[in-house]
Amino acid sequence: MDDRESPETFADVNEAVGEEWEAETTPYERVRRVVARTYSPLPAAEVADEARTSPKTARKHLEALAREGFVTTEPADHGATAYRRSSESLVVEQAADILDGVSTDDLAERVREMRDRLADYRTTFDVESPEELTLDRANRALAADSSAETPDPETIREWKTLRRNLAFANAALSIGHAESFVDADRSDADSHDDISA
Repeated sequence: MDDRESPETFADVNEAVGEEWEAETTPYERVRRVVARTYSPLPAAEVADEARTSPKTARKHLEALAREGFVTTEPADHGATAYRRSSESLVVEQAADILDGVSTDDLAERVREMRDRLADYRTTFDVESPEELTLDRANRALAADSSAETPDPETIREWKTLRRNLAFANAALSIGHAESFVDADRSDADSHDDISA
């Protein structure tokens, strides 16, 4: 006997989950959630389908999200507009995630360590970036320079990942420091209000 579920059962479950999501959220929340997972530009109609709303409603919320900086727009086929998550909102989200798990003091130490590791890569390979290293080694290979050590792809990947992680860590550190100034300003304002009262 076969106990596997039929495809219709899965379709029914998916539809039930979709209906529940629709009942528990606003169209704005659904559009935002769809775009939060969208890294390729999508037209409003596709966002609407995934967000279980009308294209007109999706477009209205996408335009609001674009004004907020959460979404960027770009021209699509036939004069349409395509929408996707903005790089800025991704950086801020990543920075917030980092700050949730690491204190600014620990983060500052990790930033120093990452900078040192990047400096080691530049010194070891005598170039400024992994892209420059790849180009340099390709040029040396074309010139039949046998002294050119070819870095393995994993080294290139690690260098790029380290550089990206440092950028996110720097953003998180900047946000953390800015938040501490805002918090200090609020404390000063609150204490000034207490004195005035």
